[in-house]
Amino acid sequence: MTKDKDTFNDQIHSLDKSINKSSSNPENVLVIANAGIKNNVATLILHICSCCNILVKTLHHATNVTSTEAELFLIRCSINQAVQVINAKKIIVVIDGIHAARHIFDSSVHPYQLHSIAISQDLRAFFNKDSNNSIAFWDCPSSAK
Repeated sequence: MTKDKDTFNDQIHSLDKSINKSSSNPENVLVIANAGIKNNVATLILHICSCCNILVKTLHHATNVTSTEAELFLIRCSINQAVQVINAKKIIVVIDGIHAARHIFDSSVHPYQLHSIAISQDLRAFFNKDSNNSIAFWDCPSSAK
């Protein structure tokens, strides 16, 4: 195996351990999100889970958007719906476009400011509920099973 493949496998193994550990705790909310663009149509799918139960399943379609815009919208929907789960203390977002998450807190990137503002407001409300609340982003490429 190459070093990159070993690193990838280690990351997937760590993600599996984190999901298994947190899936039994009702205060943990797992968000699995994926976005793809084909023929200029973005398809976004989102699953919100707690204690191995799917709480919310959402499908969105959008046209004439960049992949970064689609992924930011998906993150925005994910966080918005996850913070509404009663007793949620920890949110784990598993997404295949973690590079888009970096734009959330970059206020100098003007095309993405609307998403950044909405995400920041949802996160502020979530963290104001309890100072021990947390959120984690996991990058999981679509190629991973």
